Amino acid sequence: MALELLIAGVAVSLFFAFWNGFTDAANAIATIVATRTLAPYQAVGLSAFGNFLGLYFGGAVAETIWRGLIQENLVFAGLVIAAILGGLVWDVITWYFGLPVSETHVLIGSLVGAGLFAGGLAAVQFGSVVRKVILPMIYSPFLAFGFAFLFTALIIALFRRYPATRINKQFRRMQMVSSFVFSFSHGAQDGQKVVGIILGILAFEGLYAGGQPVPFWIILGVQIALSFGTLLGGWRIVKTMALKITKLRAYQGFSAETGGALILLATASVGFPVSTTHAINMAIMGTGATQRLSAVRWGVARRIVWAWILTLPASIVFAYLVMAAFGFFGIR
Repeated sequence: MALELLIAGVAVSLFFAFWNGFTDAANAIATIVATRTLAPYQAVGLSAFGNFLGLYFGGAVAETIWRGLIQENLVFAGLVIAAILGGLVWDVITWYFGLPVSETHVLIGSLVGAGLFAGGLAAVQFGSVVRKVILPMIYSPFLAFGFAFLFTALIIALFRRYPATRINKQFRRMQMVSSFVFSFSHGAQDGQKVVGIILGILAFEGLYAGGQPVPFWIILGVQIALSFGTLLGGWRIVKTMALKITKLRAYQGFSAETGGALILLATASVGFPVSTTHAINMAIMGTGATQRLSAVRWGVARRIVWAWILTLPASIVFAYLVMAAFGFFGIR
């Protein structure tokens, strides 16, 4: 039974990576598609390569997911499966009502909820959750907004005497770099979260010890699942991100990607698992706000705030209930 649960736990974790790609990872290519710098399938290829390299960078994020949320001796396969299934319940509910959610917050809330059932309040590392999750969750999107706003304003000031067509031509080339860097930061954040839960399962079973190199099959499996999900499900999200928030030009896409990537890489380097969705959303709003405030559809921002408020507690509740059902049937 233990082997079957171990295999199921790894499989469900990889499915979560696929689901992340299906719902979230298209954020990494939305701006470069919106500015018509790359065709969609070219953008997916660039994003996949950036994500793959980023998976080697964000080891601190994996460590936080594995050891910084709940006691590591509770990260067993049954708990991970219950957490992801509980999170998927919330995902389906929010999908039905059209509420945008961050898979990062879903995963964190679900792990905490399942941990609460498995070990009570003592199972949760509340100090770490507040310092590494709650506070960065609040300030990181606004920093992304601010950086994107400043980058865009600086570009406008420096190039105001040049024809717009010439500026956009140059920034299309630069956006190739900024889009790659944002994809790299996405891998360092969202990809490493899945790496962290797989490492936790293996460590619980005595198959992995901290300080060892991450097995290549984990990196490869997460990368394939993440990229495949992006390929199959990302285009509706690209349309929403690229067209429904604000109209983007190449220099704005560059500013949004650069601002978002700076925040994601900075937080990944210190092990803070933040939302890539919220970072790029707010960065796009920041670059759009340099034109005029009405250029941004602020209704999107209100929905994101509601997602911040609801997702963590709802994920905790649903994962707790699924874990309770697992306990009733003796699944561990």
